[in-house]
Amino acid sequence: MYDILKGTGVALVTPFTAEGAVDFEGLDRLLQHTDDHITYRVIHGTTGESVTTTPTEKKKIFDFIRANNPNNLPLVYGLGGNNTQAVLDGLKNTDLEGVTAILSVAPYYNKPTQEGLFRHYTAIADASLLPIILYNVPGRTVTNISAETTLRLAEHPNIIGVKEASGNLNQIIEISRNQPDDFLLISGDDLLTIPMISVGCCGVISVLANAIPEIFTQTINIALEGDFKTAAELLFRWKKLNNMMYYEGNPGGVKHLLKIMGVCENTVRLPLAEISEKLQEEIAEEYKNLLAK
Repeated sequence: MYDILKGTGVALVTPFTAEGAVDFEGLDRLLQHTDDHITYRVIHGTTGESVTTTPTEKKKIFDFIRANNPNNLPLVYGLGGNNTQAVLDGLKNTDLEGVTAILSVAPYYNKPTQEGLFRHYTAIADASLLPIILYNVPGRTVTNISAETTLRLAEHPNIIGVKEASGNLNQIIEISRNQPDDFLLISGDDLLTIPMISVGCCGVISVLANAIPEIFTQTINIALEGDFKTAAELLFRWKKLNNMMYYEGNPGGVKHLLKIMGVCENTVRLPLAEISEKLQEEIAEEYKNLLAK
């Protein structure tokens, strides 16, 4: 039923002007840059700096993307947090017309138990009119959604998948081995997507696809077709550039790459900071190398 969310989703950055305002011209260029290559868009995720955009900005950004979606790509909306009631209120009070699914990050800072995670997501899934995709990213939230808890939640009729960014292949394999047939196991780590596909992953929600959507999506599609040798050869071409995206934090790296490409500025909002001049130079050099390959 949700095959439209297989393949490459892009976790959209939020372009800002040099003064720090939302840059809708840059956002328009980003949408055009990615439109013909990706499968779906993810709005207000971590890469979109959702924790530092205001409710008013979030509405304007979503309205703009919804109105500038010529290929009618599916839209996944990031709506999560560490206060369950606040998430429920957000579901009730947010205009979600045109959204295919909700991506909801695991609660952070208050470190819930696995039972707490189960109850949190069950409450969200029970209340939501849209299907829920779990987002497991313990590197940011501290708390890992275990394979056992993911599989418990996968039995809920309104929980359709998980974006797995734990980096734990043993856990990922356990989910894939026991998940319902229609459950979406989605990579949350660009670099691990090919090995994850080999054990049953259906695609990725990507950072790097903001900048190089064509070659990135080609890599993923070839892996999904089962040609892992060719997919690996393509991955080797962008692996070094991908690693640089995270040396000084996401989305600083990918925003600078987008600046090199003339898509948007590399401005991020505090407490994030722009990447160092040294890393800027390294990214520019590796991007030249990628174009020459």
